[in-house]
Amino acid sequence: MRSQLAVQPPATLPERRREGAPRRDDVQLDAPSAADAAELASAAQAAQVRIAAAVRRAAGERARGALLALLLPVAALLAIEFSVRGGLLPSNLLPAPTQILDTLRDLGTRGLLSHIGASTVRVAAGFAGGALLAILLGATVGLSRHAEAILDPTFQALRAIPSLAWVPLLLLWLGIDEAPKIVLIAIGAFFPIYMGVASGIRGVDRKLIEVARLYRLSNIALTKRVLLPAALPAILTGLRNGLSLAWMFMVAAELIAASKGLGYLLSDGRETSRADIVLAAIFLLAILGKISDTLMAVIEKRSLAWRDSYA
Repeated sequence: MRSQLAVQPPATLPERRREGAPRRDDVQLDAPSAADAAELASAAQAAQVRIAAAVRRAAGERARGALLALLLPVAALLAIEFSVRGGLLPSNLLPAPTQILDTLRDLGTRGLLSHIGASTVRVAAGFAGGALLAILLGATVGLSRHAEAILDPTFQALRAIPSLAWVPLLLLWLGIDEAPKIVLIAIGAFFPIYMGVASGIRGVDRKLIEVARLYRLSNIALTKRVLLPAALPAILTGLRNGLSLAWMFMVAAELIAASKGLGYLLSDGRETSRADIVLAAIFLLAILGKISDTLMAVIEKRSLAWRDSYA
């Protein structure tokens, strides 16, 4: 009885194959039917339609945003134009926008591009120098408590000094050439970038640092993979603020000692009582500042595309 109830051993792989068990090589996928192919084609076409609709919707939103952005300045310019034409505002103190356009055309025939180029080069040079130094020192202060105790109080005191207070000292030290202008612009760009870098690194979540330590990341890997990505929003905000202050400090530098630039045009319009020249220079400063800020905003948006933030 025990021999009759004995469990038979399982058949080996060759025996199963001999018995007709299907092999992996013998298994073949059935070709898609015509109905499946039509369904796949319909799904792909529907996906393309949705993508095209999303692209059109995004383009429409950008167009509406541009129109809304132009609404306030266009309304203000039209109000000023009609007020000056109607005699409500004195034209010698507040020229009409059309008169300012005539002034810009006249300045264009008398070297306006050279003034714009001189101011732009000064801002670019000063901003680059100030930003580089601010990133290095801000990262040092953010990563080291000892560096923060040594450097940060002095930088906070220097940050409170007005821009015009630096001008006489820089003129005494560096003369009236390009050096004092670029240094003054660098000073203006330094402090907001320094604050953004230092506060961004110090504001990184402590739990991220602990997880990185658990994975035994080196200091370089920790800085590259954790600290910089987490502090990047504050750093880019500091760069944008520093760029706007660079334009402001450029005007302060060119108002004191310059023979070319938009700040020089402001000073020349004041000395000759030409409000149209002053407003034309202000208009150009607004346009150049907006263009540079838009470029920084594009860089910020692409650099932070990984964020899942509120829109």
